[in-house]
Amino acid sequence: MKSHATSLLALAGAMVAASPALAQSANAPASVPTAAQFVEQAEAQYNQKTIEAAQAEWVYNTYINVDSEAVTARSSAALNSFNVATATKAATYASQPGLSYDVNRKLSRMRTLITQPAPSRPGAAEEAATLIARLQGMYGKGKGTLKGQPINGSDIEAAMGDNRNPAELAEMWTSWNDNVGKPMKADFVKLVALQNEGAKELGYADTGALWRSNYDMTPEQFAALTDKLWAEVKPLYDQLHCYTRTKLNEKYGDGVQKTTGPIRADLLGNMWAQEWGNIYDIVAPAGAGDLGYDIGDLLKAKGYDPVKMVKAGEGFYSSIGFAPLPATFWERSQITKPADREVVCHASAWDVDNKDDLRIKMCTKVNSDDFVTIHHELGHNYYQRAYNKQPAYYLDGANDGFHEAIGDTMALSITPQYLVEIGLLDKAKVPSADKDTGLLLRQAMDKVAFLPFGLLIDRYRWKIFSGEIQPGQYQAAWDQMRQEYQGIVPPTARPADGFDAGAKYHVPATVPYTRYFLARLLQFQFYEAACKQAGWKGPLHRCSFYGNKRVGEKMNAMLSMGASKPWPDALQAFTGSREMSGKPMLRYFAPLSAWLEKQNAGKTCGW
Repeated sequence: MKSHATSLLALAGAMVAASPALAQSANAPASVPTAAQFVEQAEAQYNQKTIEAAQAEWVYNTYINVDSEAVTARSSAALNSFNVATATKAATYASQPGLSYDVNRKLSRMRTLITQPAPSRPGAAEEAATLIARLQGMYGKGKGTLKGQPINGSDIEAAMGDNRNPAELAEMWTSWNDNVGKPMKADFVKLVALQNEGAKELGYADTGALWRSNYDMTPEQFAALTDKLWAEVKPLYDQLHCYTRTKLNEKYGDGVQKTTGPIRADLLGNMWAQEWGNIYDIVAPAGAGDLGYDIGDLLKAKGYDPVKMVKAGEGFYSSIGFAPLPATFWERSQITKPADREVVCHASAWDVDNKDDLRIKMCTKVNSDDFVTIHHELGHNYYQRAYNKQPAYYLDGANDGFHEAIGDTMALSITPQYLVEIGLLDKAKVPSADKDTGLLLRQAMDKVAFLPFGLLIDRYRWKIFSGEIQPGQYQAAWDQMRQEYQGIVPPTARPADGFDAGAKYHVPATVPYTRYFLARLLQFQFYEAACKQAGWKGPLHRCSFYGNKRVGEKMNAMLSMGASKPWPDALQAFTGSREMSGKPMLRYFAPLSAWLEKQNAGKTCGW
């Protein structure tokens, strides 16, 4: 999805120096009781500092100005300094024999929860936090153009979904990347150097190695796992790419999109070409492509506004047994874009007090994409509340992919039957079985199309952090990797000193991205397990477990574990398996895969 969750441990990626009490504990002899005491005192302070950081970050995200930028930078620097101090000391305790399970795990998490490491030398944390705040501000205030007129990012995102004019698409795409990405480059280069310096102090080769260490395995094992998962699903992506390219050629002709080679990025209905569902009208199969409804049209016909859309999302979770959202959610969330100030529109979910102050931040529009996004973001909120009785260092998902996958699992259940049950779709208009190819293709244009993008964002940054990609190569390497993984190319020649990667929110915000790749696969594992638990007998893609309390109970058991156990334990608790796999996704899309192979017969696939 276009959304990303701001869980408090993600906020804790960045980090006032340790208090005297903590410092005293940290300097005490390294014995088992002292290690336990160190963890206890650090955890209490960590909990308070993440709350303070979240409050400052919320103000900045919903009210961008020079003062809120300064406040969030100071708060992030304080949390960063604290986290670096505790992580450094944690490393000295970790090798001690006889540590209890919880003490040992929390010592490990003190080190790996840091996604935005900064050096311990004076001023470094403040410098890094200021750079991140400034980069996020550039993104939040960024604009492109359409027909020569300024247009903000959320409006470009919407316009690229339904505009079919190649020249205007190229203008929006190019202006957004030029105006938002390129100006960030100098600050980003400085930030990379600072974060690498911080990661090395913590004992990691670079920041990428630190990120890859947060999965209950070594960085090398994690990279190998993602290779394995991508190899499982890449053939399905290749078939979808081949078919989509043919349809774009039929729509626009050879002058815009050739029948062979890569696809022009701006033609895919999304400003980053990460999901292609918005061009379903172009690729819909003849005779079976009209699903008979559009969720956005249904919402408008029923008089839905953004708040009512969020209420519908809440209703799904209530139906499987989760308690309603707190009253403060409705009082404090940013559901629509304020007219009087600059904000970060990128969708995110928040738990500001580590307990019940749940919020979402969106610039919601009444359309299908945002209806799905709401189900996704609320997944973060319900996850956050499920584990809110855990100690502070366990207030997170089993791994970051889990956190992203929960809401997506619910969104997979936005089937025609679900729409009937909530009164959006007339039962007589439920697509018949002969529409299944269309239903699956529409899903694949988002779920499958996203996979290589979900993988390459971090692989690109891993290479920057390791030094394999130098600043002078940022643009060329980005273009090369997008072509290698996604099979896409820019609509216009890119400047050698450009930085198009910066025009994707997670890059200036320094948010690890492989979580979204994992979530795309995990959601199908969760969904398949939920449908089995619900006793579903029909085609998997038609399953909705809306209203099934048994699924909710079993899911809550997994969610309430938080990060207290290795992720295979959490996966097993809900699915019965300890292995992440792409096979459930392949089973879901098996009918579509066979159909795509027939459509692509005789064509030159690949790029």
